[in-house]
Amino acid sequence: MKVAFKDDSFAFEFVRNLGFTYYGGADIGEMMATSERITEGDFESWFTEWDKLGRRILSRADASKADGHLVSAREGYLRASTYFRTAEFYLHGDHSDPRILSESRASRSAYDQAADLMGPTWERVEIPYEGTTLPGYFYKVDDTGTPRPTIVFHGGYDSSVEELFYFGAAAAIRRGYNCLTWDGPGQGMPIREQKLPFRHDWENVVTPAVDYALTRPDVDGDNLVLIGMSLGGYLAARAAAFEHRFRAAILFDGLYSWHDSLVAMLPPEAIAAIDAGDTAKGEAIILAGMEKNTSLRWAITQGVWSFGSPSISAFIEETKKYTLKDVIGQIQCPTMVMEADGDIFFKGQPQKVFDELNVPKVFARFTAEDGAENHCQSGALAYKDEVVFNWIDDILKLSA
Repeated sequence: MKVAFKDDSFAFEFVRNLGFTYYGGADIGEMMATSERITEGDFESWFTEWDKLGRRILSRADASKADGHLVSAREGYLRASTYFRTAEFYLHGDHSDPRILSESRASRSAYDQAADLMGPTWERVEIPYEGTTLPGYFYKVDDTGTPRPTIVFHGGYDSSVEELFYFGAAAAIRRGYNCLTWDGPGQGMPIREQKLPFRHDWENVVTPAVDYALTRPDVDGDNLVLIGMSLGGYLAARAAAFEHRFRAAILFDGLYSWHDSLVAMLPPEAIAAIDAGDTAKGEAIILAGMEKNTSLRWAITQGVWSFGSPSISAFIEETKKYTLKDVIGQIQCPTMVMEADGDIFFKGQPQKVFDELNVPKVFARFTAEDGAENHCQSGALAYKDEVVFNWIDDILKLSA
């Protein structure tokens, strides 16, 4: 599906954020009007126009708040947060660009202001993690303190905790589930402020989140469900192989080998050169390809930055650790593996995960017939949430 842009990457990111309209995180007219002023494939043009929109909506939200129009204010803050986050998305080719931090902080600030206006059911939390903390949100159905089944939900390669509300938490609380979301190493503010890069052994990130959840009296610790989005499809599967306190897991979407998925995007001659030890030649080929391919340019710059890698070849080598090959058999809970039929990143990966699982499992395939073929079903959140939460409802009920 392509809306507003012909460029694959720009079109996908547009639909990704446009989909938040369903839960109040964007508006169609604002986004369409902004897209018309953006030059295809031009990262600076992308930043400039989304940043302008974010600032305009933020100004209106501030004015609404000052005048006591609190519903308008909180809705404006949510949209401004989305637009600032969208603006920052393609900046990671220059790690020293100060806009990476300033724009991300603007997005976080706007979201925090919206959360404050939502009341006590939106709670900012800090999860203890290896001598520091990871920022998160705990969303509650209500403020009664009643213990409820709880979704433990993290993102992937380029996510931030703010967008996780739209991709999962909003649907959870509508259906009577609490939802704990947070950013781990390589994501959101942990990579931007603390310089914490990704790690493949994600159980060391999920287990502290579970430990935190179980300290809360409003969490039913016997009914925890893990969801991982995008690269989180690998990360959540890896975590579930070692952390067995979950009743179910959703791999959104399934990813067996991040290395294989990445290599499929790269020129074969570049990989051949790197494998032969000629990293200079291999990287030169990749850099040349990046000039012509926006998706490749983004994928490589994002990876080198978020993995904390000193070079492109070092990043590619590091991705070899991100495989389920030796751990998938340790997953013990029922698992849903999701697949987007038109996924430009993980083609073929979900089926491989599903085939090797040895637990009760279901394969959820999403297609263009429902406009759900994009990576992580972006733009079709209503249908995605229907499938996911109907399954969670049934799993928790049937296995109680």
